[in-house]
Amino acid sequence: MISFRVKRISLIIFAACTCAGVLFAQSVPDTLYLRNKNYKAQTDLYSIYKTEKADVVMLGNSITFGVNWNELMGRTNIVNRGIGSDLTQGFLHRLEYVYNVHPKLCLIMGGINDIYENISVEKIFENYTGIIDSLRAHNIIPVIQSTLFVSPKWKKAAEKNMEVENLDRMLMEYAHKEKILFIDLNRVLAEHNTLKDELTIDGVHLNAKGYELWRGELEPVLKRYGL
Repeated sequence: MISFRVKRISLIIFAACTCAGVLFAQSVPDTLYLRNKNYKAQTDLYSIYKTEKADVVMLGNSITFGVNWNELMGRTNIVNRGIGSDLTQGFLHRLEYVYNVHPKLCLIMGGINDIYENISVEKIFENYTGIIDSLRAHNIIPVIQSTLFVSPKWKKAAEKNMEVENLDRMLMEYAHKEKILFIDLNRVLAEHNTLKDELTIDGVHLNAKGYELWRGELEPVLKRYGL
């Protein structure tokens, strides 16, 4: 009898802990971006920058952050809003730093950090649609850039690249439906759903050749919008 009661109590405790764990897991993605030390450092800088007008904003994570876009593109009208290790939920919470420079275009690229934080593709997609809806409400044209695959150098490459493929498919279908431009960067940066080793410094971040190819994909887009 005592053994039965102990087992019953244990099961109740286990069930309660499991439920609590599920609730905790569901709540973590909405605040996880705040654990990134780069987030506050960069947004603090954004708040003191004097730029009041830029035609183009590059919104993303460390891959976007990793190059001087004005120098790469030979322009003076691009603002970099990439933050290392940022998540798409973080993008959503810092859109004010896109709005405050009144751009015509905002080019978005993210999601790989979310995938490596085990955030579902569905949740990432939901964040993307929230970002796009907010940009459109502020009369900013969104442009979606494909989430990049990782190379075999990076951990769990095969497994995570399957999620990248699913996310990109959802984003491309959404872009087609909503008449949003979708730039498939993987068309030139990847092969067989894998980032080319010769274009990356570590398996996920691009080298100069990778950014050069990215530039080639962006130049006709900016011309298309008269920029």
